[in-house]
Amino acid sequence: MKSKKIIAALLASMMVFSLTACNGSTETTTDTVSEGTVSDAEAEAATDEVAVNPSIDFEDGLMGFMKVCTTKGNGDESVLSVVDYNGSQAVYAENVSGASMYIGVNVSALLGDRVADVRTISVDIGTEYADGSFSASSGFMYAYVGEDLEEVKGDSWSVYLEDENPKTATFEMGDAYFTAGCDNYILISKETDNGATVASMYFDNFTFYDEAGNVIEADSSAEFGSPAGFEATGADLSNLCAVNGAVNFEGFETSADAWCQAGFDMPQEIIDALVPGSVVEIEYASETGNMWLVMPDAAAGWMRVGVGDIDGSGTTASYMNNSRTIAQVTYEQLASLCGDDVSTWGARMQCESDGAWEVYSVRVGQAAPVYGVGGAVEFEGFATSADAWCQNGFDMPQEIIDALVPGSVVEIDYASESGDLWIVMPDATAGWMRVGVGNADGSGSDDAACYNGKCYVTYEQLAAVCGDDVSTWGARMQCESDTAWEVYGVRVGMASEMQMVNRVMNFEGFATSADAWCQNGFDMPQEVIDALVPGAVVSIQYASESGDLWIVMPDATAGWSRVGVGNADGSGSDDAACANGVCQVTYEQIAAVCGDDVSAWGARMQCESDTAWEVFAVTVGQTE
Repeated sequence: MKSKKIIAALLASMMVFSLTACNGSTETTTDTVSEGTVSDAEAEAATDEVAVNPSIDFEDGLMGFMKVCTTKGNGDESVLSVVDYNGSQAVYAENVSGASMYIGVNVSALLGDRVADVRTISVDIGTEYADGSFSASSGFMYAYVGEDLEEVKGDSWSVYLEDENPKTATFEMGDAYFTAGCDNYILISKETDNGATVASMYFDNFTFYDEAGNVIEADSSAEFGSPAGFEATGADLSNLCAVNGAVNFEGFETSADAWCQAGFDMPQEIIDALVPGSVVEIEYASETGNMWLVMPDAAAGWMRVGVGDIDGSGTTASYMNNSRTIAQVTYEQLASLCGDDVSTWGARMQCESDGAWEVYSVRVGQAAPVYGVGGAVEFEGFATSADAWCQNGFDMPQEIIDALVPGSVVEIDYASESGDLWIVMPDATAGWMRVGVGNADGSGSDDAACYNGKCYVTYEQLAAVCGDDVSTWGARMQCESDTAWEVYGVRVGMASEMQMVNRVMNFEGFATSADAWCQNGFDMPQEVIDALVPGAVVSIQYASESGDLWIVMPDATAGWSRVGVGNADGSGSDDAACANGVCQVTYEQIAAVCGDDVSAWGARMQCESDTAWEVFAVTVGQTE
């Protein structure tokens, strides 16, 4: 175990971040010191170095208690590893896509019941740029405390001098104490980066102190687990669709330089999966963030599909998530260039980018919606499990029955070995019914949308099988899968379907926040105004306490206008689609309120919510 040296006389000048449950503000207190004489010996003793063994020093190579969060602020899909750093072992968080970083530490798993004793946390934070340069960067620590995992935000840490990199950050917990047995955790973010490129981060010497200043021992073999609301796993599906019934293109792993193509002959199962409504999904990395397909042997000729205007052709553009780690090309996009007959597309499928690139996997499946769920009602107590092809569930309480109306969706938080799940209505007047099974039982019926550990079955899918009258559906709702499965929770709310968006452009500098029912925003630059055409979508990466967000156009000729507020203000107007930290408002929604002429919308675009909110980024993209 290595020792970290802390000079007692410097403790008062270290960065201190006060976490308070109400607003994260920093409070300053003044201590009264009684007069007295300090001897030379006492003064010398006060400045002696004190060896403190950190709670976690990573010398054993273990880091399972840490995990990357990609959902807060649409964080970077950083890669964690234990490496040699600054003369010892440390965790290296490699920034992959250039986005803000959020690194989680499960303090409950590390400390057990003693988590409730934590009053101070310190950690050494370092930054590194791939090109060897240095620039200042900073972020925050967020604590998730208590039974409800209430988010408490602290003041910023910063590394702003090259000769003080790494730097020790110290966080005082204030009144926001952790609670034993509640899976409490922290996130350390990097949200500001002044470099020409983007810095990665190092973490070392996590130390947890109790009220007396004693170091609390930690179990480095602990695992992060799955705290409620921490969606670290699962793909970033911003701008994308979900993919049902995916068939893997086995062995499609390759790389090439900019404007170079590489790929493989399509096996029969991939050719068979390329049908109307399907999508090719590519997991990748590239220097520019761009990715598209090439069909070199198509009867129509050598074809780029999804390149957009990158090569000056102005053709159809692929769909890429904000993390620039997943690209999707639809069957319809391929057919528009290569023809409807897949047999004329040629045997070979390739990838390409305008920067050096690498593809990790390719799969083909049916496009399925990504859903947001508004006004959700919890199906209390719906937690159960069963083996393959076995059903289990509960009688529906009245509030769930009342929530099952046209436009609603059942959201199921689950795990299964196959990744599939669906609903069974065993007592429906129409008979014992599977809903959302797809072709898992050979029936070829409608498929539930399953992604990122959630399964979605719409009212319309239920009604198609059981009838429009919910009273005929029977009292009981069950779940089932073709493999062993477990359900952790069920809720019902109004579905908002997220749009697939391509040709995405940034609204530069749109990052702001405000309290409930307060608006904030910026004048729209000309390129944003020009992008607001029919079919356009404004996508907002955000966080709010209620989960809701919408747009305000304060200077519209039609008057001060909320767009996408739904019924939050009692107006019952059209609702924005909000899911996974992204809010979407379409051109058509804005035009319905402000008119078709964008010049009449006013110069300024703002955001608002019915609770405190923060916006991290705004983009405008197109639907095809």
